[in-house]
Amino acid sequence: MIVDASTLVAVIANEPEKGRIVELTRGADLIAPHSVHWEIGNAFSAMLKRGRIGIEQALEALALYHQIPIRFVDVELDRALEIADELEIYAYDAYLIRCAQKYRHSLITLDRALMETAKHMGVEAVEVAR
Repeated sequence: MIVDASTLVAVIANEPEKGRIVELTRGADLIAPHSVHWEIGNAFSAMLKRGRIGIEQALEALALYHQIPIRFVDVELDRALEIADELEIYAYDAYLIRCAQKYRHSLITLDRALMETAKHMGVEAVEVAR
């Protein structure tokens, strides 16, 4: 199953969707494009900037993140950019869609727009209700 940063942050931050995400991904091999790794850092830096968490909490969250078994994979940058152009979306979303296409796995996300875009591209998307 392809995982995006929104689902990982929800699990790490113990958000209300955590139980459902864990249930949906139990027994699945988790795969993500390398970009998700950097999106995780960006998400926690945004929380730091907004004062939602302190640095100690951010570092604890990263320690939890590193315990999640994710296989990071490459996607073709040129194909991802073509998808981004075609759909008028950010490259980060295009990387996830391309990853799901390439590895023929479903995508789990909390992002409704990404879910709908992925479905439009023929990708099975698993929505976790917020």
